[in-house]
Amino acid sequence: MMMGLTLRLASMKDADCLFEWRNDPETRKASHSTEWVEVADHMQWLKASLSNSNRRLYIAEKKHVSVGTIRADFDNGTWTLSWSVSPRYRNKGIASQMLALAVKKFNEPLAAEVKAQNIASIKVAQRAGFILQREQEGVLYFQR
Repeated sequence: MMMGLTLRLASMKDADCLFEWRNDPETRKASHSTEWVEVADHMQWLKASLSNSNRRLYIAEKKHVSVGTIRADFDNGTWTLSWSVSPRYRNKGIASQMLALAVKKFNEPLAAEVKAQNIASIKVAQRAGFILQREQEGVLYFQR
């Protein structure tokens, strides 16, 4: 397990790594939207995300190296969390550490939506105390 992981709010300086991670084949397979994202669309999304008061975008760092991201979207009194780990840092327990840190940042109820075939993220959600509520069209809905 990697210790010394920190979460910080994302900025436009993170555009390149977020773009790379978003278009990684494994990330796309696990995402609601599986299409390749163009640079211009990504930049527009990031600018909108950073200025959206109902969204928080975090970068996880280990020794000042960006290793993953967590997004939190607020709707109806609940923050829905989604996460992704840099392809170079997968299978090192980073997602579990990121989620554990993120959970501490919120007082409101939390949710997560994970594709049913994404076994790694299901385990991460469960380790962080998320409870499966239902499955719908191949997506598992968790609450905490």
